[in-house]
Amino acid sequence: MAAGGSEEQPQRRLSALLVYRQAAGAQAPGPQRLERRRRRRRGTPLPAGGKRAKVRAKARSRSDGTRTGGPEPQAPLQSPPSATAPLGRVERAEARLRRGPEREAPPQSLPTAAALPGHVERAKEAAGSPKAKSRDGPAAIPGGLRPAVPSGGVVGLLRQLGRLEDSRQRAAELFWWLVAPVPPGEFLERHWEREPLLVQRGKPGYYAGLFSTADFDAALRDSEVHFGTHLDVTSYAEGVRETHNPSGRALPAVVWDFYQNGCSLRLLCPQAFSPTVWHFLSILQEHFGSMVGANTYLTPPGTQGFAPHYDDIEAFVLQLEGKKHWRVYRPRTDTEVLPQFSSANLTQAEVGEPVLETVLEAGDLLYFPRGFIHQGNCLPDVHSLHITVSSYQRNSWGDLLEKLLPAALQMALEEDVEYRQGLPMDYLRYMGVTNSDTVDARRTAFLEKVQSLIKKLVNYAPIDAAVDQRAKSFLHDCLPPVLTQSEKSLSVYGFPARWQDGGPRNVNIPITKDTEVRLLRHGIVRLCNEEAGMMLYYTTENSRVYHKEEPKFFEIDPEYTDSIELLLSSYPNHVRVDTLPCETLENKISLAMLLFEKGILTTKKSLVQL
Repeated sequence: MAAGGSEEQPQRRLSALLVYRQAAGAQAPGPQRLERRRRRRRGTPLPAGGKRAKVRAKARSRSDGTRTGGPEPQAPLQSPPSATAPLGRVERAEARLRRGPEREAPPQSLPTAAALPGHVERAKEAAGSPKAKSRDGPAAIPGGLRPAVPSGGVVGLLRQLGRLEDSRQRAAELFWWLVAPVPPGEFLERHWEREPLLVQRGKPGYYAGLFSTADFDAALRDSEVHFGTHLDVTSYAEGVRETHNPSGRALPAVVWDFYQNGCSLRLLCPQAFSPTVWHFLSILQEHFGSMVGANTYLTPPGTQGFAPHYDDIEAFVLQLEGKKHWRVYRPRTDTEVLPQFSSANLTQAEVGEPVLETVLEAGDLLYFPRGFIHQGNCLPDVHSLHITVSSYQRNSWGDLLEKLLPAALQMALEEDVEYRQGLPMDYLRYMGVTNSDTVDARRTAFLEKVQSLIKKLVNYAPIDAAVDQRAKSFLHDCLPPVLTQSEKSLSVYGFPARWQDGGPRNVNIPITKDTEVRLLRHGIVRLCNEEAGMMLYYTTENSRVYHKEEPKFFEIDPEYTDSIELLLSSYPNHVRVDTLPCETLENKISLAMLLFEKGILTTKKSLVQL
């Protein structure tokens, strides 16, 4: 029985199928509607009294690769041809942005010391705690401060976070727990992209339940783990780093024989095999606004698996079992500070003296920014298991500009005759390296002209469109959300439709004008202008394996973006379906039905009482 009683409804039953039929039968828009679309895309309010179109939803599909330990370049999405009139300036820019090389993550800013309740507020109490300095400055934080290990370990922590209504708060609280007792604001000011951080907690059970050697063994026995794709076998001895991957499935007898003979085991993408790691990373990714990945490393006593090197990610090393001796070195040159790419294997002679040297024990944390050289080796009497949580790969200002500037230049060439005017006939006589020391008025004028054109170029930069393209890529990188029991019961994933007694039962989704809805999570959707229309990208149908699934999105009419924006701005509060800014009740219900069936919306009360 539907909750909430009966009410006046349109004569035919409404469902998302109506939305898809409307999309399939939609006619090409006329001139007035095209103008409204273009004005909407530029951010100009729609004129009053314009007729609102129905939601248009089209499922898209693309093919991509497989998730490994970190992001890989993503092929650009190719949108279908548009059925509209010739494109305007904004649309042309967005088309060019999509044709450029896609990177891993959108440039959403990392929150600074936001005043959030709970752990973040309590962190202020630890701000004045004493700090021991390691050799050249990175802080070593003594243990004994809050938060205590929650009941039930990491699983219990994740369960507690699930009681928070706002997914952004969940992510902020989990990040605070990750770096505790260091307050998040202090971490961002002193360490993020600047200095390593060592946290020695003296609490072996701090990460209990996140991942273990037993989980490693279970993955080998119960899952399709393959050498090279999911597991690397490595060694480092006498300055030589080797990989020993055979082909095929990584069977326990073979893997443990490698380990017994002194090889390290690196499990790529543990989130594909561990529900807890998946849950952990899926929350953190909303805090960073960038893909969060992980690798686990199991190293036998008295061995080392990898040569000294630096990475292109921000690394958080969580020591899960045993101990490991770590040495961390500063970037050798300015060009290696915050690098775009990881280094080759380095020799001991190339790395100099460590800025931090320590032994991590279970429950400890070591953070180092990208570009910091590092190496770890096991003590003679104990093995080591750690997980490296990583983020911010190719997520810099330069990566944004790399996509933005070509589009800006092409728009400038099309719209500004100054960029199309010819170069001076004699410029080769006074420009170039051979003339770089020449004092010449013509050379000075040439340089000033170039500077003027570059400065003027910002007026043509489609900045928001470039950010949206990176956001779209990030949503494809994202892990799907892990639902709490409450979220499941109030979403399509808990809806009791089934085959029973020779036919489908409980199929009708009774969304009405009075139904109260909200987004499942704040960070699961993104509106993007595309050449074919306004697309809504979402994460609820992503895979735990990197890019195993194609990007998930559907088309909605641009005039329905107001409803999506209302849902985003209202989160985590619920809104009644009849308050969605659509013209007709039919359209309000159809839009809510579509978003519910995609797992994007939850309801305040269960739709069906069993």
